[in-house]
Amino acid sequence: MASVTLSKINKVFGSDHIINDVDLHIGDGEFVVFVGPSGCGKSTLLRLIAGLESISDGDLSMDDTVVNDLPPRERGVGMVFQSYALYPHMTVYDNMAFGLKLAKTAKETVHERVMSTAKILQLEELLHRKPKALSGGQRQRVAMGRAMAREPRILLFDEPLSNLDASLRVQMRNEIARLHNRLGSTMIYVTHDQVEAMTLADKIVVLNGGHVEQVGSPHELYQRPATKFVAGFIGSPTMNFMPAELLAGDANGCRVRAVGVGELALPQNAQQRQSGEALTLGIRPEHLCLAAPTDDNCFDIVNVEYLGNEVYVYLEPKQGDTLLIHRSEAPSQWQEGQQVSLAADWEKVHLFDESGAALMLSTQQAAA
Repeated sequence: MASVTLSKINKVFGSDHIINDVDLHIGDGEFVVFVGPSGCGKSTLLRLIAGLESISDGDLSMDDTVVNDLPPRERGVGMVFQSYALYPHMTVYDNMAFGLKLAKTAKETVHERVMSTAKILQLEELLHRKPKALSGGQRQRVAMGRAMAREPRILLFDEPLSNLDASLRVQMRNEIARLHNRLGSTMIYVTHDQVEAMTLADKIVVLNGGHVEQVGSPHELYQRPATKFVAGFIGSPTMNFMPAELLAGDANGCRVRAVGVGELALPQNAQQRQSGEALTLGIRPEHLCLAAPTDDNCFDIVNVEYLGNEVYVYLEPKQGDTLLIHRSEAPSQWQEGQQVSLAADWEKVHLFDESGAALMLSTQQAAA
């Protein structure tokens, strides 16, 4: 096991700046997930840690030792890719032993490590089979076992579940979580699926355009997103956003006017803000409540989605084109074509400025 520290890490391909001044510390034994949209740099960052790509600028340290110039085999990392990349002519046992044999590990040690890894991953009954005789989930476990058998200090996962169907992804998420609990290894996991990030991570790193938007626990990112990007990316369905205007504010709170809901008193600190400033109001679908329509607050229900245990109600304001989502438990009284007004737990509303940064809670609210 090992800690990993990235200090001002940059990666440039020609004229493209892929990773930009990334600072990050990953503690010994942590399960950290890199998440973000396609092209945000998460896989590139993982490859820099693995040593599969060279660092353009900055320092990468493992246990306080700078490893920028060390080749992958000397970094003590094991990597599981999106593609299983198993040798089709080899048995499960031989696939898992291959890396150890290349490293000229003693035969007895190879057997001991393969068998102990197979026991952890419940592959003991499959060691004689070849990949074509395995299911997708079993092949992914073999790929994990091949990396684990080398007893790396750090395990790296590059979207390992993206080739699996939905039910198998849920099963494998549980397998990986249980594996981390058993081994206590430092694990770094890349995914574009925020559900995987929320269910697996001790700490989530949200990347956007090669920059780190926010680092924190799943709870922190969901409850207190630092930017509008994080607020919109973490959570399914996504957070509702409405244009708003700051009317007045100080260190104890503010008043804003938002399209479709009128004037609101909110707990955000607006001491350094100017009256008339354009803001964005954000609220989670589960914190939105529906009521009978009023003259000043009226939305049309344009669609109702029934998902078995819950219902998504899509709302369109009389003014503007911002589509909002209300989530509630099934069954629901709401139907397409009805008109409703909005209510909410306004203490759970988020405010973002024009740059996308979140306004912090007032001193009184933060202390509560």
